[in-house]
Amino acid sequence: MSTKPSRKEQTHERILDAAARALCRTGYQGVGVADVMKDAGLTHGGFYAHFESRDAMLAEAIRHAGREAVSLVWEEATALLGKGMTPFRALVEAYLSDRHLKAVELGCPVAALASEMWRQNDEVRQASRERVNQFVAAVQEVLPADAPAQSAYVVVSALVGTLQLARVLGPGKQSKAMRAACIESLLVQYDRASMEDLSSA
Repeated sequence: MSTKPSRKEQTHERILDAAARALCRTGYQGVGVADVMKDAGLTHGGFYAHFESRDAMLAEAIRHAGREAVSLVWEEATALLGKGMTPFRALVEAYLSDRHLKAVELGCPVAALASEMWRQNDEVRQASRERVNQFVAAVQEVLPADAPAQSAYVVVSALVGTLQLARVLGPGKQSKAMRAACIESLLVQYDRASMEDLSSA
C-alpha cells in the first residue's frame, strides 16, 4: 500500500519538475538555482534543504527528465501498439513523432543534451551515462530476436541524431522527410515485416 508523499517530497518533486524542464529547454549552463526555485514557486533559500549543490540537482534532474520522457514516448507507443504495430516499430515511430519533436521540455534529455553531457563533472556525467544506458536497454527489449548483436547502439544513435537534426529543421516538410527516412531505414534493417504497412500508420 503506497503512502501519500510528504510535503517535503512534494516540494522536491516540484523543484525537479522545474529543473528538468529548464535543463531540456536551455541546456546545463542555462539552469540557475534561483530561476528553478522561482519557477517551482519557492524561495532561493530553501534550495539546500533538498540538494547539496547545483550539480546534485542537475544529476537528479536528468534522471527525472528521463522518466518524464519515457512516459511521453510510452504513451504514444502504446497507442501505436493498439493499431497492431510491433513493439520495435511503435517505439521508433513514437520517438520520432510530431509530438516528441515539439515536446522539448518533456522529451528525451539525451536528444536535448547529448552534445553537452560529456563536458559536465563526474556526478552529472554519470547520471547522463545512466540515461543513455537505460535508453539502449529499452531499445534492446523491443528489437526482434534475430537482430545482430549491438544493434541497440545503432538504433539509439540513429534516433537521437535524427531527432536533434529534425528539431534544427523545424516542424516542416524537411523535418518530416528526415524522420520518415530514418524510420524506414531502421525498419528495413531490423523489422522488415513492418514495412508492408508502413504507409498505413
